[in-house]
Amino acid sequence: MREQLIARLREERGDVPGWVLITLMTAGLVIVIWGLAGPALSGVFDQAISRVLGF
Repeated sequence: MREQLIARLREERGDVPGWVLITLMTAGLVIVIWGLAGPALSGVFDQAISRVLGF
């Protein structure tokens, strides 16, 4: 039984390239979205801070 478990664990291989691809694609999407929304969010933040400091 132990030998079967060890043999099964040795045969078990994850889909590493798939997970790497998913991780890289997610990081790419975050970078693209951040690049597009970053200036707009920065403007909103600056406007909010100026309104708070205006009180």
